[in-house]
Amino acid sequence: MYEDIVLGIAHEAVLTVLLVSAPILGAALLTGLLISILQATTQIQEMTLVFVPKIVVVLLVVLIFGPWMLNILVNFTHSLIAAIPQMVTI
Repeated sequence: MYEDIVLGIAHEAVLTVLLVSAPILGAALLTGLLISILQATTQIQEMTLVFVPKIVVVLLVVLIFGPWMLNILVNFTHSLIAAIPQMVTI
């Protein structure tokens, strides 16, 4: 019985983490791909060229999607705390 509760919480936590991290990971992936294509076409072999654009893009994505990500995390935390009385009485 308690295993179902723990697995349910773990399932919701994993989905929340995937949902919150998707914009950041997608932007970093797309930026890395575009910089790699640029490096391949211009034959620039500088390994550190990818890091600065990725950092800038990830920072911009966090600034743009930050309130949405925070809202998702607050809703998850609120539902988790609100469910404590039902978990204790079982």
